[in-house]
Amino acid sequence: MTLFILESVAVISAILYLILAGKEDVKCWYAAIFSSLLYIYILYQAGLIMESFLQIFYVVMAIYGWLQWNNLINKNSTLRIRRWKKIYHLYSLFSAIILAVISGILLEKYTKAALPFLDAFTTWGAIITTYMVAKKIIENWIYWFVIDSISIYLFISRELYLTAFLFLIYLIIIIFGYKSWRKKLLESNG
Repeated sequence: MTLFILESVAVISAILYLILAGKEDVKCWYAAIFSSLLYIYILYQAGLIMESFLQIFYVVMAIYGWLQWNNLINKNSTLRIRRWKKIYHLYSLFSAIILAVISGILLEKYTKAALPFLDAFTTWGAIITTYMVAKKIIENWIYWFVIDSISIYLFISRELYLTAFLFLIYLIIIIFGYKSWRKKLLESNG
């Protein structure tokens, strides 16, 4: 298969993932696994090493998210949409920045990675945010908006135009996902 066809299939399954996640449909995790498996190869071929390795993490987190959303891990409690305390956001942002700087330095020194610091920042931010999705933390949608906005530039710079377009679509879906989760959160607190 050509890289373009693989990228097209990955884009479609990634859109399906986000739409289903916005609906809080557990089947979103199947689409996440499929698209991530394709993107491991696609992103590695494009020289985005951290983004490629991120896809391996996404596969693992998709399995974890599926287990969480099916209450197979926390059998005693139902996972509900909730907010994080401000201190958790500070820890998350600080961690993402520090890890991105360290990873960026290592990538710049030891690899031929394209845009090592941006690649590292979007990767570490996505790792934290994916955990937030699995735990149904509503602010994940805001994090994704920032990460995906940066990612558009990253993918355009590597001539992954379909993937850049995917992330533009993500920005729109993110708005609807946030609104949907916010409504459910308000109803559960109501």
